[in-house]
Amino acid sequence: MTRTSSAPQHTLTRFGDRPVIYFAGSIRAGRDDVPTYAALIERLSGYGQVTTEHVGDYSLSVKGQARLSDRHIHDRDLRWLRASDIVVAEVTTASLGVGYEIATAVAWRIPVVALYRGEEGTLSAMIAGSPGVRTHRYSDLGEAFTVIDTALADFDGKAES
Repeated sequence: MTRTSSAPQHTLTRFGDRPVIYFAGSIRAGRDDVPTYAALIERLSGYGQVTTEHVGDYSLSVKGQARLSDRHIHDRDLRWLRASDIVVAEVTTASLGVGYEIATAVAWRIPVVALYRGEEGTLSAMIAGSPGVRTHRYSDLGEAFTVIDTALADFDGKAES
């Protein structure tokens, strides 16, 4: 009898290349975590191409990329997301946009790693309860880096637990 995994499998994985990483973090819901985003993006860049480096840009305000229309941002970000091999999301600051990105990634079978600070049980049940999202609580950047290192060290199209 053959066992099959119930874990979602990404439908567009490219083998042999460095992964394309989509980093998700709050923009319009608050920019208090920009230093954390910047550090996480720098760490992720060691493993692959981060298509959303602007999320960690200190000059980006809660108004986001105001010179671009909402439709342009939506369509561009979904193109980037569709081309990604893995999503790493910092979800401490609740954000409708990040939740939308995570839900879309799960629907497209793109592995999602969600990092958050705070007490156990404070993360949205829609994220914490999703079988397509691996959640990790952390208290400092060192712990977050360990999660990233574990998830991406031997990336083969599936995030490691």
